[in-house]
Amino acid sequence: MAGLQATGAARVPTAALAAGALVLNALVWGVSWWPFRALQGHGLHPLWATALIYLMIAAGLLILHFKAWRGLAAHPQLWLMGLAAGLTNVGFNWAVTLGDVVRVVLLFYLMPAWSVLVAWAVLDEKPTLASLARLLLAMAGVLIVLKTPDSPWPLPQGAADWLAIAGGFSFAVTNSLLRKYGHTPGASRMLAMFGGSGLLAALAGLLGMALQVVPAPALEPGGLPVLLGLGLAFMASNAALQYGAARLAAGTTAIVMLTEIVFASVSSALMEAAQFSPRILVGGGLIVLASLMAALAPAAKKD
Repeated sequence: MAGLQATGAARVPTAALAAGALVLNALVWGVSWWPFRALQGHGLHPLWATALIYLMIAAGLLILHFKAWRGLAAHPQLWLMGLAAGLTNVGFNWAVTLGDVVRVVLLFYLMPAWSVLVAWAVLDEKPTLASLARLLLAMAGVLIVLKTPDSPWPLPQGAADWLAIAGGFSFAVTNSLLRKYGHTPGASRMLAMFGGSGLLAALAGLLGMALQVVPAPALEPGGLPVLLGLGLAFMASNAALQYGAARLAAGTTAIVMLTEIVFASVSSALMEAAQFSPRILVGGGLIVLASLMAALAPAAKKD
């Protein structure tokens, strides 16, 4: 009995550390808009910053786990996950430098709602009445957020909105593919996600240059510490996510991750990068409520 009691007591600090690790991950992502904007001010477009950071992380992963590339060769379907992860990062990282930060984060966090449809298509998990209700609740919140006094219809206004919505949808696809291909080597999955994000950001940057909407990569010396710091922060946040998600229930993880909205809201308000209004608060509240309901919902049973 003493041994069982000691084991039970040890779980308390482990759970606290796991939750703290997830909060750290949410903090990094919630305030990442600032270094991306700072890098843009130093001459480096967010697409090039994303490409450099994730390609550096992928290179570091190969140094530590060189055989990870074999998993990509043995499981070519992982490239689909890399594509989805790349679209997620391109959409979010670019959007937060273009538009209102809170609006972008709220539209991005439609991910739990999109997951209902994506899981149906990718994992053959038929939606329940409860999941459809959450989807409708989230969509109602989005319509409220999108309907501005200047727009006759609740439609996305500009590139930031479209990028945020596309990024959230891609995030839902990434999560479903992670579940579908969970049998593949973990290092190979990470390489696919980091490498795919870096390569897709680079390709998007090249296409943007050709269309004259993205400037050529250039970085003033003053921006180098910001770039390195952001890269280290993303590496730390990924390690924190891996640690926390492996030790807490999926629903708990999802709830803790919602603190990213808090970090983004507070930081953007302090630095005047967002505008709050009753419409944003009501619409955002519905989106967050739908996300909480999704996090607390029972896990789907497999046949």
